[in-house]
Amino acid sequence: MTLSRPICSVKKLFSKTLLNKQLDKEPPYQTLKNLIDNKPMSGFQILMVAICFVLNMNDGIDVLIVSFSSSDIAAEMSLSKVQLGYIFSAGLAGMTIGALGIAPMADTLGRRKIFIISLFLITMGMLLVWFCDSYSQLLLLRLVTGLGIGGILPAMAATASEFSNTKNRDFNVGLVQAGWPVGAIFTGLFCAYTIPEFGWRYAFLFAGFVSFVMLIAVIIFMTDSVEYLVKKQPEDALEKMNALLTKMKLAAVNLMPEKPLETATKPFRSLFTKEFQADTIKLWVAIFFGFLTLYTIMSWVPNIAKESGLPFQMATYVGIALNIGAAIGTISLGLVAKKLGLRITVFTYMLSAFVIMIIYGNVALSPYLIFALIFLIGIFVQGGFNGIYPTLSRVYPTEIRSTGVGFAVGIGRFGAILGPSLFGLLSDQKLGIGLLFTVFSIPLILMGVSVYSLKSKRLD
Repeated sequence: MTLSRPICSVKKLFSKTLLNKQLDKEPPYQTLKNLIDNKPMSGFQILMVAICFVLNMNDGIDVLIVSFSSSDIAAEMSLSKVQLGYIFSAGLAGMTIGALGIAPMADTLGRRKIFIISLFLITMGMLLVWFCDSYSQLLLLRLVTGLGIGGILPAMAATASEFSNTKNRDFNVGLVQAGWPVGAIFTGLFCAYTIPEFGWRYAFLFAGFVSFVMLIAVIIFMTDSVEYLVKKQPEDALEKMNALLTKMKLAAVNLMPEKPLETATKPFRSLFTKEFQADTIKLWVAIFFGFLTLYTIMSWVPNIAKESGLPFQMATYVGIALNIGAAIGTISLGLVAKKLGLRITVFTYMLSAFVIMIIYGNVALSPYLIFALIFLIGIFVQGGFNGIYPTLSRVYPTEIRSTGVGFAVGIGRFGAILGPSLFGLLSDQKLGIGLLFTVFSIPLILMGVSVYSLKSKRLD
């Protein structure tokens, strides 16, 4: 790659001393990337990560609101546990389609456009529940909402990664995932007050309003990253680049750096090249089994608590305890991973989650111990599972990152669809809670082993 064309633009970004040291060693884009990777994050970069965090909070609201309101929905519509499981799984099916069909388009259309499309679907899916008066309508609207959630989740991980410097990248991607349980905690507190007083439809109406506010925020503030603009160079790339560099408190450039030679033209096929094939398969196995157990627990814990004799508010607080643990677990995983690395950290969390799940299902517990163990399940099951997102962001480079994350999450959603429905089916067959929790703890070990065996040098 020749250096003469972009050198004048690079000079504006570096002092002469730094320029003389680096330009002979690496191409201009790599020099620009190294500057962003090693400088402190600007206020705008922090804002982009914060938006992703709040978007994930919004997803936690949208997914868990059906869990917290499930008992009232079932009572109003006279649903069996199997039918209730199908409502859980309808949203998860939409997430699968969204992750496989919408999320990969972020590598070609840009992250911002996918955020807008996805948030529009989420907003419509939630608001229209207000007018829903049948089981089939509710299934359809959960599918539509799931499409948006599935499309937005991989783009959030990619965006947080690309706007972060090297020092904070793993932590920031993990922190964004902590938004999900924070949103779920807020949802639990809101539902505990709103549903008994006003009914379950008001909860969905509020969630739709939150999604609409986030849609407006994305339209106003969100932009694609420097990495994306350089490697894809969409229309008006130079103008977009300079506007972004100004927001990041960097000097504008006169010319776009040349596209890196390694830019992939067919992102999906790149997942199965010699470099990525083995790790792609292991990541798909890990996320499938992780989602299977995670979404089963999140969907059924409040319902199980209520059926065990706890009043509605107490059963809701059990779900809140689960998500408080999840938020702490997700943040702590990022901190621990800084010391031990992602492989060892995720494996350790999954092994701990396996042990706690066995204890919870097979030992007689007081209400206080139930809350304590549910809290620990949140820390290690969801906290450990959320390590998959920084892992995916590390394994796949920018030009195939949304595709890699999107397809991994899409494959994982099949586990998420299967889990809640299978749990409901086995519950209707009168299997005890002890056996059910034992069965659904085994996938956690499979996930931990799969992540531990990854070979990517990008994880080092």
